[in-house]
Amino acid sequence: MNRIGNRVAHFPSVDSTNSTAAAHSSDATNHGLVITADAQTAGRGQYQRTWQAPAGSGILMSVLLFPLDELRRASILTAWAAVSVCETILQATGQQATIKWPNDVLIHGKKVCGILCEGGAKHIVAGIGLNVNQSADDFEKMGLPDATSLAIVAGNAFDVPNLTSHLIQQLDAKYDRLIHGDIATLEGDWKERIGLIGQQVIVEKMDGRELAGRLREMAFDGVVVEFADGSIGTLPPEAIRHLRQHSQ
Repeated sequence: MNRIGNRVAHFPSVDSTNSTAAAHSSDATNHGLVITADAQTAGRGQYQRTWQAPAGSGILMSVLLFPLDELRRASILTAWAAVSVCETILQATGQQATIKWPNDVLIHGKKVCGILCEGGAKHIVAGIGLNVNQSADDFEKMGLPDATSLAIVAGNAFDVPNLTSHLIQQLDAKYDRLIHGDIATLEGDWKERIGLIGQQVIVEKMDGRELAGRLREMAFDGVVVEFADGSIGTLPPEAIRHLRQHSQ
């Protein structure tokens, strides 16, 4: 039996798919429940930003999880969702998407997907908003010049329910590997999709302080940066708000 998507509940409109999924979090038998919607009226992004999309134009999805203790980490589950989205995009369009730390998926440097993981003591809700059939005019009207959609990059529209099914399959397959102890494959895909190893980067910590140096390694156990004086610093991914290439 599939762990993710064993139950899918679809709504024409909700306030937030994350909130709708979280309403089922009192019962652990709801693990793997997927909530989808054509529209949401109070969608949330990272750091309490609002997130909206024209009705039916994209994938609005949240997955309710009751993970093992070692998997109940925002870094791991955000990476799981982001890599699954990247693989879905590759299969659908032939385009290689990248991950912008910590939770955005980009195509040609423009945002096509945002991810938000929220949770409680036992559960995590992974929310995914993937732009599918929006036009360039849609983004212009919304004042989002740095956004794109699969239809824009592929030159054709997509069947949103069919694409949603493919994404659920990717999420399920990758979660199954995690459950069986294979975190290394996800970690490698995540690191490759971010693509900053060996580059000069700016690390913005959660307290707002910024550090500059060369990114030596990225892992769920720690992000390793070599500073100008030759010293080495290691930070847990959850301590990093942003990680970006240093423009010199």
